[in-house]
Amino acid sequence: MSSELTSGSGPALNEYYNASQLRADSWSRLKADSARLAAAAASADTSSLQRRVAETMAMLEPIEIYWAFPGRHNFKHLQRLFELGEYVGMSRSIARIVRSLMSNAYRHKAIPLGLNGETEEQEDADSVIESAEEVAHQRPYFEILVVDNMTLGQEQALRHSLRKMRRSEDQFIYEAVIVPSFEDAVIAVLQNHNIQAVVARYGFSYRSVHNFALLHRSLTRIDERHIADLQSEDYGIALARVCETLRPELDFYLVTDQSVEDVAGRVPQNCRRVFYNQEDYVELHLNILRGINKRYKSPFFSALREYARQPTGVFHAMPISRGKSITKSHWIKDMGEFYGLNIFLAETSATSGGLDSLLDPHGPIKEAQELAARAFGAKQTYFVTNGTSTANKIVVQSLIRPGDIVLVDRDCHKSHHYGMVLSGAQVIYLDSYPLDQFSMYGAVPLREIKHQLLKLKKAGKLDRVKLLLLTNCTFDGIVYNVERFMQECLAIKPDLVFLWDEAWFAFARFGPTYRQRTAMHCAKALRERYCSDDYRETYVAWKEEFDKLDPEDEATWLDRPLLPDPDQVVIRTYACQSTHKTLTSLRQGSMIHVYDQSFRTKVEDAFHEAYMTHTSTSPNYQILASLDVGRRQVELEGFELVQKQVEMAMVLRQAVASHPLLRKHFRFLTVQDMIPEEYRKSGIKKYYDPEDGWTRIWEAWAEDEFVLDATRLTLYVGDIGIDGDTFKNRYLMEKYGIQVNKTSRNTVLFMTNIGTTRSSVAYLIEVLVSIAHELEEESADANQAEQRVHARKVHSLTKELPPLPDFSRFHGTFQPGGDDSTGEGDLRTAYFLAYDDSKCDFLPIEDDTIDKKLKAGEDVVSAMFVIPYPPGFPILVPGQVVSPEILEFMRKLDVKEIHGYRPEIGLRVFTKEALSEEAQKN
Repeated sequence: MSSELTSGSGPALNEYYNASQLRADSWSRLKADSARLAAAAASADTSSLQRRVAETMAMLEPIEIYWAFPGRHNFKHLQRLFELGEYVGMSRSIARIVRSLMSNAYRHKAIPLGLNGETEEQEDADSVIESAEEVAHQRPYFEILVVDNMTLGQEQALRHSLRKMRRSEDQFIYEAVIVPSFEDAVIAVLQNHNIQAVVARYGFSYRSVHNFALLHRSLTRIDERHIADLQSEDYGIALARVCETLRPELDFYLVTDQSVEDVAGRVPQNCRRVFYNQEDYVELHLNILRGINKRYKSPFFSALREYARQPTGVFHAMPISRGKSITKSHWIKDMGEFYGLNIFLAETSATSGGLDSLLDPHGPIKEAQELAARAFGAKQTYFVTNGTSTANKIVVQSLIRPGDIVLVDRDCHKSHHYGMVLSGAQVIYLDSYPLDQFSMYGAVPLREIKHQLLKLKKAGKLDRVKLLLLTNCTFDGIVYNVERFMQECLAIKPDLVFLWDEAWFAFARFGPTYRQRTAMHCAKALRERYCSDDYRETYVAWKEEFDKLDPEDEATWLDRPLLPDPDQVVIRTYACQSTHKTLTSLRQGSMIHVYDQSFRTKVEDAFHEAYMTHTSTSPNYQILASLDVGRRQVELEGFELVQKQVEMAMVLRQAVASHPLLRKHFRFLTVQDMIPEEYRKSGIKKYYDPEDGWTRIWEAWAEDEFVLDATRLTLYVGDIGIDGDTFKNRYLMEKYGIQVNKTSRNTVLFMTNIGTTRSSVAYLIEVLVSIAHELEEESADANQAEQRVHARKVHSLTKELPPLPDFSRFHGTFQPGGDDSTGEGDLRTAYFLAYDDSKCDFLPIEDDTIDKKLKAGEDVVSAMFVIPYPPGFPILVPGQVVSPEILEFMRKLDVKEIHGYRPEIGLRVFTKEALSEEAQKN
């Protein structure tokens, strides 16, 4: 099919977020229509059904070439059956295909489709229900992509040759997908999640013969640098580079008729082997399996599983080890029944030997961490078994010395604030742009960060600036342009260290769109860029223009993009990720990823000490094993899982925006709602519109200052007069058992994850429809008094929202040297000063006590971290001056949980005498 396709029998194409979603729905529709066609009487008018089947087949034809099952050959056979009017046989085969696709049966056995003369008994062979034990022992299945221009007969011969290589001892099994062009290959690796390896031969062209817009969206992902001045003999090398960018986990094999030595020197790192002219099928087969096995290895999980199988005598200090204290008990055997025996067989003391030490790894833990570093694009990776709160403190303590200046995102996780206390940092808090109408903050604009760095430079303090700490992505889904932020900050301070809190962003590495905004990806990209001759030429030209401007004028730095000096810049980047939050891991399983050119020379020893300070000598081995297996999973199926995660979020957006009743009462906040226009160069406003369909988000993720993570869905409930906390508890949890992470005064945050299914999305939609019907009934039955009460609630939640206060300032007592020109503060001194009760007082906020002090010109200084939930970050920190705006915000808060503040005794503040006495010491 060479022309653009439309659908007359099913939903419009613009309703589909991706081809995978369209493929699944089209096969289901084809099954239903072909069954009706087969059941129709010979005399019946079936023209309408025939037309629907023909249209759906035309829709599927350009999609199916990118999948091994049912395969291009079988699909052609189905088309022939349709053309010959053999509807019964066609319907039976289609039903079998759909059943196999939905159950994934094709992944572990040959599926007879009735297309090659099989008997009905053979055709029914796939309907046998397999036991759980049989399923567990099935070999993992994957597909390889072969790029070459072949006839259908040559394709069949190639598949036959590869199948002949299979051996019973092979750990994995695979099938081949064969495409004829460079563009088809790009589409395949982005649409077919089963593909784990690419074999590029030398006989393929560049252009695809298909013109299907839903598939061709993928081609916008091609980096123009990889195909500039492309010659046909370089297609394979260019494809390897593109694949390395889009899906770096894929193994790439190149078959060439050029000088193999010359080609081998030009291929990227993901190219595992270069074969000359005609590949040896045995060698190719073995290399493919070896490449998969490198990712499949889970050294610590394997060691732990082997340990659990060994008979041992336990004479160390853990009664629960081997389950002895449970199996012998008369009273807690139900715990063993609930968890199963294996979890206790795998319990052992860290000092007993055989399973490596987390504090000094030399065996399987060390190897598991090295594999994780490879998977996440880091130089080093460290496992953490007590959460990202601890990971954050480890990194801060290893990098910061007392007196170092740190720029911190004010609304970051509380662990960072406590890390500043522990390290003795001089803190400058950065304000995010506020979203007052939703009672939440966005992210810190680049201009704000540059402004602070320039102030420090002017004050002669830039040498003391050590670290920039930002949250990427935020709880509400705001994602930074990491590469741009790092580049422009390095132009001002070329050795600045970056700590990106990616607690909620571990999954991003495994989606091509998301990956470009992760810390490790950007660190590597920047390092490679600054080492290139092209960048040096670009920098020289930029510097010539920049030097013509006034360097003392702040606008010179703020109003234009900045480039760092390649001779001075050093890439120093850290990321802490809560693996357990967005990937497969037991609770508190986290990772620290490092891409620091100075790590070995400046940080490693300090990092080791900080790691020893915060890491338990008795780490949970089950958490470590889950981190190891979670890494294996995302290297082999992370692309598929993240693709489905995003797809489910998009489906949910579409459902609410398109359903008449739902959109009357609810709406998900859009990009336009969450990110002000000045930070959206692309102009994107929303991901889905019922009129225009899906927005192409790739460009926005490539260039905008901030983007919105599609997997965070913030449901606005202000218009129904129900606050977020009530909606979560009374409606979602109590009535329907739906759990959510966060609320604000008028929003509820939903998140899809790698485990979200279409069924769970459907259930949420059903629940929202039920709630909408309930709201309709309540509105219809309400009397005038109830209507007035409801109107007041709506007005309160939509109009009477307290403005979100910025960080005020540190009191002069806690500013080094009393210098408030740059705003840094000594959190540590204030924090420990508050340990002395005699230096603190309590002031109520309900009356005018604090107002009178402020009007009299007296500073009221917080002695505590005050953290309301939501929003979940400190609105006051020790040593911070209480401003009228903060006081107003606290009074208008209607949340039940505020850490650091007890209404019955008041706000804990420093006494005037304590502040004076401390100031005299300094």
